[in-house]
Amino acid sequence: MNIHATPKSEVALTRKAKLRVADCDLHPVPNTLKDLYPFLEKRWRDHLESFGARRRQGIYQGPIYPKGQPEAARRDAWPPGGRPGSRLDLMQRQHLDANNVELGILTVINPHPGNYQNPDQSIAMCRAVNDWQVAEWTSKDSRLKASILTAYEHGAAAASEIERLADDPNFVQVFLLSRTAQPLGNRCYWPIYEAASEANLPVGVHAFGNSGFPITSSGWPSYYIEEMAGHSQSCQSQVTSLVLEGVFERFPNLRVAFIESGFGWLPSLSWRLDAHWRKLKAENPALKRLPSEYIREHIWVTTQPMEEPERPRHLLDLFDWIGWDRVLYSSDYPHWDFDDPARCLPAGVAPEQRDKLFLTNALTLYGKK
Repeated sequence: MNIHATPKSEVALTRKAKLRVADCDLHPVPNTLKDLYPFLEKRWRDHLESFGARRRQGIYQGPIYPKGQPEAARRDAWPPGGRPGSRLDLMQRQHLDANNVELGILTVINPHPGNYQNPDQSIAMCRAVNDWQVAEWTSKDSRLKASILTAYEHGAAAASEIERLADDPNFVQVFLLSRTAQPLGNRCYWPIYEAASEANLPVGVHAFGNSGFPITSSGWPSYYIEEMAGHSQSCQSQVTSLVLEGVFERFPNLRVAFIESGFGWLPSLSWRLDAHWRKLKAENPALKRLPSEYIREHIWVTTQPMEEPERPRHLLDLFDWIGWDRVLYSSDYPHWDFDDPARCLPAGVAPEQRDKLFLTNALTLYGKK
């Protein structure tokens, strides 16, 4: 399959230009790991040259499944001699300028060293990626804001990195991947939530990651399409864990955004958890309210990949159930399943709702640093 952007008509471009956009999932990448060397001590440069880096995925190197496209990218997102997502000028031309993006949240997943097997390398590489984001991206375009990568399997070290960058206006969230070694409600991750809460930073949980375990509860699937469908499964389990293990009761101002995991599952999960809690709440008296109340107060979701029901009205029903103030537009640029802001919503969305989804919800969640 060859995925690329198609030219828009003048009418479509005019309509798009009037839409003010905050994009909550932009994926910059270093062209090679050597781009990170200026931000690494010599020890870790030498380590990469000699040993490389190993994620928590057994014997595998590289993606476990072949992607729908090389680098999971749009065909037109390849700069001359570089990787998709490695050039700011191309991102500006193809997306930031073309789609009137006023705020873009950088979410680095390649590499995200938070799931590296070597704990010291994980800590050093997260710090390097954070400093690289500022040097190569946010300092060169004021519309862009960075996410704090952390060695999230090592709570104290992760909290220390959050504290280092808490007052830096270049950073607007803490950033984890969804396939963690323990469910995110586990207390080994609580130092991250404490540091994020004290810094008044939301936590972004992006689909993907390597936990050292199979990506489904019943083992390894056969196909990439199954991996894609599994992203929402991993995030459903994390929402369940965060709520039922009392994270939001312990950290009442914590805000969590689930990124690139769909959202159609969230209403039914809320209903199911409420039904179970009414019957089983004696097991966990620390929870004072219905699970759906914690979800409604503390959880945000991004739109990409957009749900596409046969009847568009059903999509709007989902937004009604979740809450229009809890949904954030995301494009996933430069990946092959990019969602165009001019095309991703059906007709009939009220202007106030459209403005919330495309801009004001993100400004509320991430602030105006």
